[in-house]
Amino acid sequence: MDSQLLKVAINTKMPFGKYSGRPLLLLPEPYLVWFKQKGFPQGLLGNQLAMIYEVKLNGLEEMLMPLLNSKK
Repeated sequence: MDSQLLKVAINTKMPFGKYSGRPLLLLPEPYLVWFKQKGFPQGLLGNQLAMIYEVKLNGLEEMLMPLLNSKK
């Protein structure tokens, strides 16, 4: 994984759905598993969601929390 792409993915906001506006890193794991089963969207967002899925699958979420921008 490219570290810069990972940092961008962590901080990208979910653009639609129940979790709209939430950073991808903070999406619930079951939501990402659902996407994995149904198919990630095409393009950049799909790639980012797949990356975050892998992060959570491998238990790296807590380690990456410091990279999350805390803009309120």
